[in-house]
Amino acid sequence: MATRHLIRSVILQSLYEWDFYRRKADITKVLERNLEEFAPGIDEPEFAWKILKGIAEHLSEIDAVVVKAAPEWPLEKIAIIDRNILRIGLYELMYADPEEVPPKVAINEAIEMAKSYGGPNSAKFVNGVLGTVYREVKAKTSPPPEVQDGVAPTDAKE
Repeated sequence: MATRHLIRSVILQSLYEWDFYRRKADITKVLERNLEEFAPGIDEPEFAWKILKGIAEHLSEIDAVVVKAAPEWPLEKIAIIDRNILRIGLYELMYADPEEVPPKVAINEAIEMAKSYGGPNSAKFVNGVLGTVYREVKAKTSPPPEVQDGVAPTDAKE
């Protein structure tokens, strides 16, 4: 298992535990314990801490995106495992450096975790939510078709 995939799996396990106990545990202690137990000596422990810190800092925004992207599924009704896979995927999709974690890698990793740890429909659900958000994010960051390649329609006429 690749290092970053293992790290994401340990983060998922930690978020699951934290969420299951209604966020009463110290999430940093949970992750620290799980990294020691399930990923001792990993190459990039800072990657795990960066993701966890980012999710914690942006949790309300990430959860709001889930609610908007899956309006027929109230957040508390989404399975804990799926909810936390989405949190990891959405954090990487929306806030991570795309040079470090390209959007399609973030989506693919989340789908693979859903296949491994979720229910029979988890991968489809995660793919649907992340795909919707990816299209929205891409639409906001792409220039309008008439301004692509640095040429505006008025420039072309001159």
